[in-house]
Amino acid sequence: MSKLSIYGMTYEQLTDWLIDHGQRRFRADQVWDWLYKKRVTTFDEMKNVNKETIELLDEHFVLQTLEEEIKQESSDGTIKYLFKLADGNVIETVLMRFNYGLSVCVTTQVGCNIGCTFCASGLLKKSRDLSGGEIVEQIMGVQKHLDEKGEGERVSHIVVMGIGEPFDNFDNLMSFINVVNDDRGLNIGARHITVSTSGLAHKIYDWADAGMQVNLAISIHAPNNELRSRIMKINKAFPIEKLMAAVDYYLEKANRRITYEYIMLKDVNDHKTEAKQLARLLKDKRHLSYVNLIPYNSVDEHNQYQRSDTATIQEFHETLKANGINSGVRWENGADIDAACGQLRSKQIKKKNAG
Repeated sequence: MSKLSIYGMTYEQLTDWLIDHGQRRFRADQVWDWLYKKRVTTFDEMKNVNKETIELLDEHFVLQTLEEEIKQESSDGTIKYLFKLADGNVIETVLMRFNYGLSVCVTTQVGCNIGCTFCASGLLKKSRDLSGGEIVEQIMGVQKHLDEKGEGERVSHIVVMGIGEPFDNFDNLMSFINVVNDDRGLNIGARHITVSTSGLAHKIYDWADAGMQVNLAISIHAPNNELRSRIMKINKAFPIEKLMAAVDYYLEKANRRITYEYIMLKDVNDHKTEAKQLARLLKDKRHLSYVNLIPYNSVDEHNQYQRSDTATIQEFHETLKANGINSGVRWENGADIDAACGQLRSKQIKKKNAG
């Protein structure tokens, strides 16, 4: 049986596991500290942990299942990593620099089945979910890279917006959040974590019931069913009416603002008409709504789409504002590297297949 990533265990799970294997409770504190504060790369580096525990951990777990295959650095400080998993699959992780801190965008699945017609992530269908440990390891890989630079920088924010649909990997997502949020370790605040969904309405109910203080973002991208179904096939399973019912449930339970991601596609969803429709859709929940307008990053395989021009994006923004909806424009990071999510992975797989 192959060893599991130790990063897939929450503090409570690690404590229970060690006790079940004859170890004393305080060993969990020691191990957790070495993992997330001192960030060791081997179990042998855990100097105050006894030999018996080290051997036990080494027998059952590994500290690293991800291998850095490619690292692209942008002039704006953005770094895109292509990590190879133990089974040979590859995933993308992105470090972004903002004035409020360092944010990492993590991937939750190998490929994606949501099938948004504009997205590079869905060019390669989902082959499997990532484990909780594999998601945590993305953060650890980036943080260890920062540690090596010796400048004292730390990952302060996380966005779960990489390849895959996070709510389609719900249990491993929850495990990941519990690990990175734990104040005994990385201590990344819940309000510094954002999870984005394409609109799996039934999972939004589960998310609301979980009572997480983590931020929620919904990829809306169109204000009516006809248009949304054309560009996002998930809308056929969860049309806007079902999605908004789930949103209402979440807002009632959580009373927390939702960000609505809206990618700007030239002459597709960027007209004043769509802006007004979106404003009407969000009117009764506008005090807990924020629309994030996203200029489109072109993808070769989706050449039917182009980026809306700046004036059109600004007009869309002003229309929302005039109708009482808070919004802003998210200009991309890493424009001089493979900016679109999934693009680097797709290119590398094509190269290998061609070779």
